[in-house]
Amino acid sequence: MTTTSHRGMLPGLICPAPLAHRLPGVLQDDDFLVRFVGAFDDGYAPIHATLDSLAAYFDPNLAPEDFLGWLAMWVGVELDDAWSTPDRRRIITDAARLHRQRGTVAGIQAALEQALGAQVTVSDTGACDWSQKPGADPGGTAPPAVTVTVTVPDPAAVDVRRVEALLEDVCPAHVARQYKVVRAGGGKK
Repeated sequence: MTTTSHRGMLPGLICPAPLAHRLPGVLQDDDFLVRFVGAFDDGYAPIHATLDSLAAYFDPNLAPEDFLGWLAMWVGVELDDAWSTPDRRRIITDAARLHRQRGTVAGIQAALEQALGAQVTVSDTGACDWSQKPGADPGGTAPPAVTVTVTVPDPAAVDVRRVEALLEDVCPAHVARQYKVVRAGGGKK
């Protein structure tokens, strides 16, 4: 759903800093010149209006709908056409938090739950630990792998290509991954 913005010429929009007021006093008495530079005010008014509200353009909850794509690119989010505008705003807002968790079990789970709107559980085979003794066993099993379970009311309604693409995006490249989509309350797709 793409909409176009109307941030251009708006009838009745008044320029907060008319050019005629910036003319030297002697030229402000010239009616023709005042009307002539007043025509430029119509072109500058939307620029002033945009600059006066510039902070709103960088807030996903306030930005114009057609600007959300730009915000998404800036925070590394690929917008899905299936997402509603409120979902897009929420996903862009949460992007920074998700980037901090990217590649972790918690990050994979949060990203999939956000994108799919479903309950997701993630388990992995790897482990991360530390030891004061060099060469200590870090735990876990090799090779690293992630298993994802997506729980939804209707498994047939889930686009598995979308799940696969999301997993490819949020899982580390060296980690094997598998997923299953199950019906809420039991049953597997």
